[in-house]
Amino acid sequence: MKLLTEEWVLKAEGDFSTAGRELRARKAPNYDAVCFHTQQCVEKYLKAMLQEEEIEFGKTHNLSALLDKIIPSYPLLETIRPSLHMLNAFAIDFRYPGESADKVLAGKAYRLCKDVRQTTRVLLNLDPTY
Repeated sequence: MKLLTEEWVLKAEGDFSTAGRELRARKAPNYDAVCFHTQQCVEKYLKAMLQEEEIEFGKTHNLSALLDKIIPSYPLLETIRPSLHMLNAFAIDFRYPGESADKVLAGKAYRLCKDVRQTTRVLLNLDPTY
């Protein structure tokens, strides 16, 4: 695995850990942060895959756009598109006033992220259960 790919994976794992910690927090959990970090985790895993394949992706947070770039190399990833569509909204929606996540939505976001994370880790030849 390329060094820069490994860095993307480490950053993705940091977001995954943060999302999990906030979801499990007993005092003042930040469900908005759970949703944001699940989106960030998936974004960074997609960018890791693109980096490994040497596919340019520019500066975007749009998960669907990133998926469109990696699909030619991994056509089976099309199955994650519905999850990406939901997670995509979390890049912005809960970072500003007007919208807030609750425990149920945060839990759903975390499960979607966990599934996408497992899929991408397998494709990157990483332990999917790590």
